Amino acid sequence: MPPKSPEQRDSRTTPSVVERTVSRLVWPIWNSADGRLRAPLRAVLPAVLSFLALAALQSVVRARFTHPIREPLEAAGIGAVLVATVFVSARVLDRRPVGEYGLSLDRHWWRSFAVGGAIATVINAGALAVAVGVGWATVVGVAEGAGDLPFLPAMAVVFTYVALASAWEEIVFRGAMLKNLAEGADGPVPRWAAVGVAVLASSLVFAFLHGGKVDHPSQYGYYLLAGLVLSGAYVLTGDLALPIGFHAWYNFTQSAVFGLGHSQRTPELIAVDIVGPARWVGEEGIVYSLFVVVGGLLLLTFLRWRDGRLGIDERVTRWTPGFERET
Repeated sequence: MPPKSPEQRDSRTTPSVVERTVSRLVWPIWNSADGRLRAPLRAVLPAVLSFLALAALQSVVRARFTHPIREPLEAAGIGAVLVATVFVSARVLDRRPVGEYGLSLDRHWWRSFAVGGAIATVINAGALAVAVGVGWATVVGVAEGAGDLPFLPAMAVVFTYVALASAWEEIVFRGAMLKNLAEGADGPVPRWAAVGVAVLASSLVFAFLHGGKVDHPSQYGYYLLAGLVLSGAYVLTGDLALPIGFHAWYNFTQSAVFGLGHSQRTPELIAVDIVGPARWVGEEGIVYSLFVVVGGLLLLTFLRWRDGRLGIDERVTRWTPGFERET
């Protein structure tokens, strides 16, 4: 067989006009080299899709069921959405192992989870002590508000609900959003700048999506501050154990243990009557904001003691190609 002419070889290797056009059209949304979506879409879609699923779930459950059946059903639904979010995001959108989000779930992970929970509990106890000490809150009872359930089962349902919701927020805002934004920007800009932009962007979105609890624009500062603390814990560890532990136990102890929640109606181990000014002891008040800062400092102190250093963990911008082969 005679050798192919240069024209024949070129026709086989040179993309056609149609191929080049299609390539230009899909370039903004598809990374052909990696075989996955571009970083901004990988960052945003898990939050959007799972948020819509949760909204649909809550509208159906709340329309058809009442207390005390409604709360366990909602918790189970949140758990199902959480699991689906993790696996769809990892397998379909990100093409990465689930563990790269910071979900190793080994013994070390659970120890860090417990430390995050302990720090959150301590700072909420401090907030209660300050509110009571200056006369802005009064303890009026113990183990109240369980409704139709016995107190301990009611507390278990609340903790399950809060823990699953907090885990969902940490996975979509830190594990998916922050990580993908940092990974996508790492290279075009220095790693510290890529991670810094990702932290700020994910924290702003986190604060914005809590707007339903906000009565004044200044109150967004509380959620922005919380987002920065949680993002910092993730960036310094490359792991979701501390953020999930801190977030879950902060929300649970604030409302169900120390009775400081305003928007949540939960059973309360310590029932509290809050009479102080909303600017100071409202749900987004100055007292809580100050103790969030204290919580952030305690997290930093723990990490400095445990790791001997503070720095960006390389896992924050890591992506392992060939997901199908590795699993």
